[in-house]
Amino acid sequence: MTRRVHQLLAALSYGDAIGNEALAIQAHLRRAGFESDIFSEGVHPRVAHLARPLWQYAEVSSPDTVCVFHFSIGSAAGRLIYRAPDRLVSIYHNITPAGWFLGFHPHLAGLCYHGRRELEAFAPRTELALGDSEFNRRELEAAGYRRTGVLPIVLDLTAYERPPSPVVRRLYGDGRTNILFVGRIIPNKRIDDLVRMFAFYQRYVDHHSRLLLVGDYRGHERYLRRLREMVDEFRLDEVVFTGHVDDDELLACYSVADAFLCLSEHEGYCVPLLEAMVMGVPVVAFDAGAVRETLRGGGVLLTEKPPELVAELLHRVVSDATLRRSVLATQEHAVARLRAEDFGALLLDRLAPVLGTS
Repeated sequence: MTRRVHQLLAALSYGDAIGNEALAIQAHLRRAGFESDIFSEGVHPRVAHLARPLWQYAEVSSPDTVCVFHFSIGSAAGRLIYRAPDRLVSIYHNITPAGWFLGFHPHLAGLCYHGRRELEAFAPRTELALGDSEFNRRELEAAGYRRTGVLPIVLDLTAYERPPSPVVRRLYGDGRTNILFVGRIIPNKRIDDLVRMFAFYQRYVDHHSRLLLVGDYRGHERYLRRLREMVDEFRLDEVVFTGHVDDDELLACYSVADAFLCLSEHEGYCVPLLEAMVMGVPVVAFDAGAVRETLRGGGVLLTEKPPELVAELLHRVVSDATLRRSVLATQEHAVARLRAEDFGALLLDRLAPVLGTS
């Protein structure tokens, strides 16, 4: 039975779901008595003390070491572990199909295309492959991985009990109806559909409203420019692109939101849906990818999304107290199931075939 289980990432980022999961995995492994460090190619300064540089992985690499590799496109971490002697567990968080970025980000389109080819190349090298949703697990199976499973992303629910930013609360808690989306400003998230919906919503349903788009757009300025052009074309007021925000600012955005709307068409997992439910914000989301799976029976699922239909439904969720309570009740049930999960036990169960504990 091995006692060394280390993790390898392309980047350990501040406030990132994958980085937070890696830290949670490390904590559970250490509590179970395993030697466990995180090695990363790139590290955000705020979390630099939590990871070791990638080049130090040679110090722990061996045929008796289990490496949990968070698969990512075109990384030095991937090239390193592919040739290393370690027993390999790959965790797959999904690679967006390249077609979504054509016309907006050709370089990223190329990376995603080659990333999906790399995914297939890793199949014979990987002893165990885990997707963070059944949707992702099926992609692993289709790519030729022999042994697969599901390891959902873990949320530190205590993080959502921290004080929100009073400045952001004061800025957006001004009586307007706040429609919130959280996620990177990239084409597959269909922010353009959110803008089209909001054009109908603000013009015909609720003039005193705001669309709050919270997420990083660095590297996707071409898509952002097109979105801003749409806002100008529709002559919309109060469409806010916040860019990347700190944790307390994110909590403040959830705290002032009247509803969370997601019209994304490709999601391997969608942490902001869970965050919205934990924060007591009613969720309306388009049923694509792993969205249904992430919601766990909570919120309102859309099977179509013409702007006028979505706007009218959203207004009912915001303004009809009975419907709102009903939606929130489904979300509370989903969150209760989330709280009841023992992630540490689930992690060890999933890794048991490799750790030799089964």
